[in-house]
Formats: sequence, structure tokens, C-alpha cells
Amino acid sequence: MDQTSVDDSGYKKRDRSMKKVCVTGATGLLGANVIIKLLQNDYSVIALVRKKSGWLGEENENLKLVEVDLSSVLLLLLKEIDFVIHIAAETRQNLINYDEYRKVNYEATVNLFTHAELMNVKKFLFVSTANTLGYGTTAFRGNEQAPQLYPFTHSMYAQSKLEAEDYLLKNRKNTEVIIVNPTFMIGAYDSKPSSGKIIFWAWKKKLVFYPKGGKNFVHAEDAAYGVLHAIKKGRNGERYLLANENLSYKEFFNKINKITHQNPAMIAIPNGLLNFLGLIGEGLRKLKIKTNLSTANMKALQICNYYSNQKSVEELDIQYQSVDKAISDAVQHFIENPIQNKKTSS
Repeated sequence: MDQTSVDDSGYKKRDRSMKKVCVTGATGLLGANVIIKLLQNDYSVIALVRKKSGWLGEENENLKLVEVDLSSVLLLLLKEIDFVIHIAAETRQNLINYDEYRKVNYEATVNLFTHAELMNVKKFLFVSTANTLGYGTTAFRGNEQAPQLYPFTHSMYAQSKLEAEDYLLKNRKNTEVIIVNPTFMIGAYDSKPSSGKIIFWAWKKKLVFYPKGGKNFVHAEDAAYGVLHAIKKGRNGERYLLANENLSYKEFFNKINKITHQNPAMIAIPNGLLNFLGLIGEGLRKLKIKTNLSTANMKALQICNYYSNQKSVEELDIQYQSVDKAISDAVQHFIENPIQNKKTSS
């Protein structure tokens, strides 16, 4: 084995046999979990971030954090990179213009992929969303072949991710493209928090108001394993749903209640009220006021947004953990990070 050396970019690596991976979105929930798994599996990682201070994991000699704008020239950073894992995305639901999503979720993806092709990167793994695919019900769950359905056809976030998917699949030449479509992720290292906000919807509450719909939930750690397995086993040009349990919101919140030993009153939100709030949101958006309220977002709370993980289980050999474990890990993370907890509660 070669001794530790330093390449032209100043990046330390243990030996030349180690696979070098470039990861974006390292400071987010999935990004942090992916990098931790990569380091545990003897990859060397260059993580492209907006701010190094956002990294929640430990320092590691095989991890280099680089502050960079993904719309800039990235050729030198991709030198001798074997795989690119692109996770960074604009996920906020309150933006008003499609271009705000497209700039990050499409244009930055195209820029990164173009540079990956020029530098002969072997594989480009794109983390999209399950909402680019058609959902189902408890009887017939959505899969990788199902076309996108309303209300996600009216979601600017989902549309920008679908536009990026289509570009990658149509323009792949020298670099293999693999797409993973995670559902709603819950787990540790949710720094903002992002999806973990749903925990605070019910945690430490005497009254819990829940919409009548449901969605698919997956442990963020399992989604991270899915990314690693997709790099190893995923087929070029294929999509893979990273999904686990299909639960109504009431069932999900009852799990939080059980895990956190609380017994709040549970009150269903009428669909008519959600529709009314959606209309208010549309009015605010016309006035250029940012809000999470929109007809599409409110409709999404009313449907059973369910998916199948059959393809990822069979082809990527993923063993999924329970949503109870995901909730427990998320709650424990928030307990151990009281500053983030306070920010969310305020």
C-alpha cells in the first residue's frame, strides 16, 4: 500500500486504490449521512459546501471540505474523481418563482455534470425526489415507472428536479448516470432542521392537528446506504426509489407520541380548510409574499403519497430500518443539539 500522499489540489489520500468521491450538499440531512457512510467504507471524499461551518460530522483525514459555488468552473476539483454524488438542492417550499428552483436544482446540476463528463468521471449519482414519480395507495404503490401526478406536477421544486433528471438521462455519454428518488427522510444530522420539522409538529404538544393524507417515510441512514449501494450496483440510466413505510400522518404522529411518551389530543384538519389555506397562499404569492401555503402544497397533505421499495431492495440489496428507529434517532439528535432545537421551537 502506498504511503499517505498529497495531490496537486492539496488533498491528502491514504493510497491510490481508494475511490475518490465528490459530494455536494454535505451539510444537509442526507449529505451528512452519506459522507459518514463513505468514510466508514474507505472512500476519500471531497465535499463541496457553501459554508464549512455547516458540517456536523467529525474531522477525517480522508475528508476535505471545499467552499464553492456550484455554478462556477469545477474542473480542478473533479480531477481524478471516480464518482460524483450530487445531493445539494433548493428544497424550500415558500419560493415564488420557478427560476429560483431551476437555478439550483437544474442549472447547477447541468454545470456539475458537464464538468464531470469533461473530467471523465465514471459515475454521476443524482439525488432527486420521489415526487418526480407517480404515487399510489396502500393497494397499489407508486414505482419507478409511474409518471408524475398532480399535485406534484404543480410543485416547482418537484418540476425542477424532474427537469434535471430528464437532462441527465438524455445527455449521458462517457459518464454513467444513476438517479435515486428518496421519499420523506427522517433521522440524525438534520441540522436546519429540514424534514425533521415534522417531528416538532407533534413533539411536546398538547394538541396535534394532522392532515388526512399520508406519505412514505424512510430512515435517512438507509437512504445514505441506498446512495452507496447505487454507486456500486446501480445500473446506468436507472431510477431507484429509496422508500420504506407508507403511513398516514395520524399513524406517523402516533409513533412520535409513543416514542416520546406523550398523549396529546389528535384533531384531524378538514380538507376544506386546507383548500382554503391554499387559496390564501396563492393570493399572497401574487403579492410576491413568500409562504409555504399553495394549492399544490395543501393538496399534497390530503393524498396518500405512497411508494414501493421493491426495486431498491432487489437490485441494490438495501435492508430498511423501521420508521420508529428513524424517529428515535431524530429525536435523540434534537435532544443533543439544544441550540437547533430552540431555533426550531421559536
